[in-house]
Amino acid sequence: MSSKKLKIIPIGGLGEVGKNMMVYEYDGSILIVDTGMMFPENDMLGIDYIIPDFEYVRKRKDMVRGIVFTHGHMDHIGAVSHIVEEISAPLYATPLTRGLIEVKLSEDRLLSKVNLNTIHAGDCFNVGPFKVEAFHVCHSIPDTVGLGISSPAGLVVHASDYKFDPTPVDGWPTDFAKLADFSGRGVLALLADSTNADQPGWTPSEKELDTALDKIFQTAPGRIIIASFASLVSRMKQVAKAAERYGRKMAFVGYSMCQNSEMAHKLGYLNIPDDVLVDLNEALSMKPRDVVLMATGSQGEPYSIMGRLSRGTNRRFDLLEDDTVVLSSHTIPGNEESVYQTINRLFQRGANVVYAPLSHIHVSGHAKQDEMKLMINLVNPKYLIPVHGELRHLKQHAILAAEAGFPAENIAAVENGQVLEFEDGEMTIGERIPGGYVFVDGARVGDIGPSVVREREALAQDGVVMISLVLNHKGQLQTDPEIVSRGFVYKHGDSDIMDETQKKVIDLVKKTKGGIHEQVVKSVRSFLYSKTKKRPVVLVTLSWV
Repeated sequence: MSSKKLKIIPIGGLGEVGKNMMVYEYDGSILIVDTGMMFPENDMLGIDYIIPDFEYVRKRKDMVRGIVFTHGHMDHIGAVSHIVEEISAPLYATPLTRGLIEVKLSEDRLLSKVNLNTIHAGDCFNVGPFKVEAFHVCHSIPDTVGLGISSPAGLVVHASDYKFDPTPVDGWPTDFAKLADFSGRGVLALLADSTNADQPGWTPSEKELDTALDKIFQTAPGRIIIASFASLVSRMKQVAKAAERYGRKMAFVGYSMCQNSEMAHKLGYLNIPDDVLVDLNEALSMKPRDVVLMATGSQGEPYSIMGRLSRGTNRRFDLLEDDTVVLSSHTIPGNEESVYQTINRLFQRGANVVYAPLSHIHVSGHAKQDEMKLMINLVNPKYLIPVHGELRHLKQHAILAAEAGFPAENIAAVENGQVLEFEDGEMTIGERIPGGYVFVDGARVGDIGPSVVREREALAQDGVVMISLVLNHKGQLQTDPEIVSRGFVYKHGDSDIMDETQKKVIDLVKKTKGGIHEQVVKSVRSFLYSKTKKRPVVLVTLSWV
């Protein structure tokens, strides 16, 4: 057996839900699996989205032999533009995933710069020293694959996102035979989804959503507006079938929803009858009870269609009396506040809102505990590496595997940046590399760090106090300090705190021989906190005359 080491390095997706990216490194070659993004948390003010910190790969970009994508959700493809701007390597994706990547790259004017290759479930292809075998798995989007990745160090099964759905919408169940084949050949390690590791039982079939849709279509007195992810093609198909059953016309709303539905139609994944699908203008001119609209915004994104409708700022149309709004997705951890605020605003504007858990309007695409145990037993790996989830999910995956009889010492529940090394069939924990967040703020990528985000949070919570001092060459005040505040309450009882602050600054400048800036900042911060129990950002500018 080769003495060369296989390194498995999680760049993203281990310790959070989103920005999935895994690196496989062997003999000077790197294979990347997925390049995802994630939504910012509520306290990350001004941040559009987050991508993995792929500095490790950037420094070794000449070693990258290829990037393989498991499916087309944004938490697996959303950072592709940022990656291909830095790294030139072939991309491999199934047809629908490729279509979604092409839409993304076209938006960023990068499509002509990449070498994008189509693969299919069942295909076997080489990426440097790695032999990659794609096998079909059920998920909440068609054309999802897991990967068997072979190198001289052994066979690794990268299960990615999966569920064992006996009645999938596309009629294509998970490839049990391939999983059994891997087991027969001997699997060194299994990397498997942990998102639902804290939920017992089995994930319901996607078919069960049809029952919930039927109930909504039967009872909705006016328009039906369904919010979902723009990449959720299977959901588009189910809504279209419901519209056809109940004699409604269907229209897509929003750029990404329209782009993705058009692409899925061209590839044959979404076939909506011509007498069902209409454009938005025609839909808006019809009787409300004859229409269903499908839009983005199920995660409470403020600038999505649903976010704008909830605020009354959508330009093309507004909510009507008797509209039924359906949020057909699982709330991503960290987005709960935004989602519930959107729901509340929709109710305030007169809509009837249907959402989980009040209705089974969404079915998870991720395996639950019993399916996870089945996956482990089917593949029978020597080592288990829980992936895709917050640390609590990874740990729970490890616990349930151990409870099912898997050797606890052969489970590596690690977070982003932790290098796992395999040599002569044995796993060891290697070095730790950076595996944090890279913030995308408008056109700026990585320019905004945690300190800036903390400053924004402080400004939002306690405001800012700005002090302007004009001094002569002796360090004496030429005029009284000018003090301006924003977002800070400066009235305290009958006294004006700004007047008191001004007097304090004047006295301080008279007494201070040097380091006026630091002394004023420190003193004013302390004084304002003593008066208000608030900590505004204090900015001091010095001018010399």
